[in-house]
Amino acid sequence: MSLKVVILESAEHDLKELKGYIVRNFSHETWQNTYDTLKKAIRNLKTFPYAGSIPEEIEALNLSQYRQVLSGMNRIIYEVRQDTIYIHLIADARRDVNTLLTRRLLRII
Repeated sequence: MSLKVVILESAEHDLKELKGYIVRNFSHETWQNTYDTLKKAIRNLKTFPYAGSIPEEIEALNLSQYRQVLSGMNRIIYEVRQDTIYIHLIADARRDVNTLLTRRLLRII
């Protein structure tokens, strides 16, 4: 099974923020290693879309189509819908997902 992966604009924005943070506080090399690890995790989703766990913040809402995988110190939150995986969020695993999702909703409104 190989699914199509779509990285949503919101996740692209997350990547830009993450890159800025890592380059500013660590190095460009650290960013490149992080980015390579993220790409590998996303590639693995194509073959194993249900390997990720359901985030507890989302499980409480009974939305089992949303899952997460960890990539180093980062979480990738995605949705499996038919033959496509939609990447919704890429964030430092130590950040509060409820706060991130609330901010994202406020940006949309």
